[in-house]
Amino acid sequence: MKTLCRTLALPLLLIAAPPAIAQTLPAPQPEAEKGFDLMEEGAKLLFRGLMREMEPALNEMGKALSEMEPTLEKLMALVDDIRNYDAPRLLDNGDILIPRRKDAPKPLPIPEGEIEL
Repeated sequence: MKTLCRTLALPLLLIAAPPAIAQTLPAPQPEAEKGFDLMEEGAKLLFRGLMREMEPALNEMGKALSEMEPTLEKLMALVDDIRNYDAPRLLDNGDILIPRRKDAPKPLPIPEGEIEL
């Protein structure tokens, strides 16, 4: 009987106990703020350095894309909508075949002349 009373009393005491006072975090110390400022400044310096190193490569890539633009425009005139094509397949002889889907609408006529890729 005493065991039963103790078993029932413990949950009742826990329920009736006053709520614990919430602990608040101390305000950040000036040293901690200084540390975060230094980390932020270090990250900025890192990214600036990376951008400086990447700039020549990005400029080269932009030039190459500018030179390819007319050819890509001609290619896009042939390929009406990329969703009308299946995934590319590499043939045994090294050619790449991009088959048109059977359910795709009829393609527009190919402009006369040769397209250099």
